[in-house]
Amino acid sequence: MTTTSPIGFIGLGKMGAGFTARLVESGYSVIAYDIDDACCQAAKAKGVEIAESPAKVAERAEIIQVCVISTKAVEAVILGEGGIVEITQGQGKTVVDHSTTELETTKRLAQTLLERTGMQFVDAPVSGGPGAAAEGRLAIMAGGEQAAIDAVEPLMTTLGKFTRMGEVGAGQATKLINQALVLSNYCVIAEACNLGNQFGIDVSKIPDALSSGYAGSNLLNDLLPRMVENDFEPRGYARQILKDLHMLQDAANALNVSMPMAGTANSLYSMLISQGKGELDGAAIISLLEGATPERRS
Repeated sequence: MTTTSPIGFIGLGKMGAGFTARLVESGYSVIAYDIDDACCQAAKAKGVEIAESPAKVAERAEIIQVCVISTKAVEAVILGEGGIVEITQGQGKTVVDHSTTELETTKRLAQTLLERTGMQFVDAPVSGGPGAAAEGRLAIMAGGEQAAIDAVEPLMTTLGKFTRMGEVGAGQATKLINQALVLSNYCVIAEACNLGNQFGIDVSKIPDALSSGYAGSNLLNDLLPRMVENDFEPRGYARQILKDLHMLQDAANALNVSMPMAGTANSLYSMLISQGKGELDGAAIISLLEGATPERRS
């Protein structure tokens, strides 16, 4: 597919690399930015044009996707020096934030962007990891005005299953629900894996053995084999999981909602990070149960 203007992309880490690979493969031209020059050079080698700042990306693109590591980073991309808000004529342009961002900040940034530039904003966090991004298999949960959703939907469907959940902020709310399910399940799968090891059975057969029952899941198929192999090369980082769990806990506390399972996952990942394992994959949580010392694989 070709378009008259490039797709903008800000954030070229593990997820961003997957996103932009998919876009280029699908026939889009992409102009991108990252604060890390190594990420920029890797993207450039794959056909991505590199811009000098988020604002320079926004000048050229009608749709500007953002996928960065934290709420603070999203705010810097939009409001910081060289940020998207520096372009004054943004009518017809849409920012799509794929980051996992604090809900209230999402709403504030959307309103500020509209008031200062005329640009629309869609919060569209994702689930599935870098591999799913590169293969167009992401779950994309979105919040935004219907007109903004309509403008980006053809692009989003290239990247995965795209679902509008409501107005701005609804995507981030849905991502928190996703994280409650997924990140608590990381700990449950680790517990089950350790139990199987103690029984002495071949735990690697568990995903196939349970595939037609209630326990079968995408996460079990992806995560348990890596736990069996002690493969903790990061698809995402344990420190990011803890960041998301903290965000989830804060949101639940603000609503006076009790989340004991997510609270337990929070405690376990806090322990993992305190052991200096924040740069490992979240699958390394099994090491707390096994008493093993995970090693990153090259």
